[in-house]
Amino acid sequence: MDRIKQAREGFARVYGDDENVRVYFSPGRVNLIGDHTDYNGGRVFPCALTDGTLFAVRRRGDDTLRMYSENFAQEGITEGSLADLDALRGSGWTAYPAGSIWAVKQAGYAVDGGLDLWISGNIPNGAGLSSSASVEVGTITAVSDLFDLGISSAEAAALGQKGENGFNGVACGIMDQFAVAMGQKDHAVLLDTNTLQYAQVPLELGDATLVIAFTNKQRKLGESKYNERRAQCEEALRRIQTRVNAASLGALRSADLPALEDVIADPVLFKRARHAVTENERVGEAAERLSAGDLAGFGALMTASHESLKHDYEVTGIELDTLAETAAAYPGVLGARMTGAGFGGCCVILVRTDAAEGMIRSVGDTYREKIGYAADFFFASAGQGACRLD
Repeated sequence: MDRIKQAREGFARVYGDDENVRVYFSPGRVNLIGDHTDYNGGRVFPCALTDGTLFAVRRRGDDTLRMYSENFAQEGITEGSLADLDALRGSGWTAYPAGSIWAVKQAGYAVDGGLDLWISGNIPNGAGLSSSASVEVGTITAVSDLFDLGISSAEAAALGQKGENGFNGVACGIMDQFAVAMGQKDHAVLLDTNTLQYAQVPLELGDATLVIAFTNKQRKLGESKYNERRAQCEEALRRIQTRVNAASLGALRSADLPALEDVIADPVLFKRARHAVTENERVGEAAERLSAGDLAGFGALMTASHESLKHDYEVTGIELDTLAETAAAYPGVLGARMTGAGFGGCCVILVRTDAAEGMIRSVGDTYREKIGYAADFFFASAGQGACRLD
């Protein structure tokens, strides 16, 4: 079904038909390489997906905020007030649109009316493909348009991050929101999270394709060790700064690390710092390999990234390791790695197109036998950032 028609019909079922409804789309994202570098002042290399979240939104004449998701239809309509957004903290999925509006208001923009919001997403919840950032940036895109606020895509990303940090209590970096806001079709975004300088890199895969494998083990950042990993990196940096002038771990090179091991003085903190530094270097090299058409080299860096996330950052687990390692051993696979924060979620696999279906069957069978339940697989394409559709 046409997305605009789907959104309008969905809105009408919940709130009643209205010609003043506007329709928006906000993608998910997959990070090709560069995880847990964004909050360490490093580089990341994500792309927006063609899958994501569909919005139908209508302005109201009062300050009531009504929200409905087809993904949580059993919850019905959640109602709140623009005057008391704090009441929606910790309210499940509705905390993400509420937190986004909170961030817009905190930035000084005049949101002078309520909203009726209908959404429907086709990103698996908890998969680590940024369903939350998709909702955040999509909400801000809609609010900016409906109230003529003129919020740029880059600012929408920053406000989405602010909502996640300040309203929902997850100390995420800006990568997810930036990829969702700034994505371009058939491109990946090479982003320096320290300077916010970025480049759109053509995602030309030739005879290869991207497959995303979902563990079906959901990951909830606020309940995971994500914040703990961030705190460990901050402590490692604090100790490093007693010896060298480094604004972030992303400012260091792997060659700098041996001389800093004694000042870090903790093997766990050293491993966390080593991942952040070496992963940052892999991102830069991966973008160069992709631009040069060296898919084998790009894939090898993906696999090396997974090993670092497994051994130095310790955020994979048996589910992600089974998918990534089984896939990497399959003929025709160029590289495989967990993607996102870890602790469940997804792997991204670069595979020759003619080997993809066989790989999916083989890896799926191994996963089911070892883990006891099935993984889900789907093909991924790079899509456009958040936008109005109608």
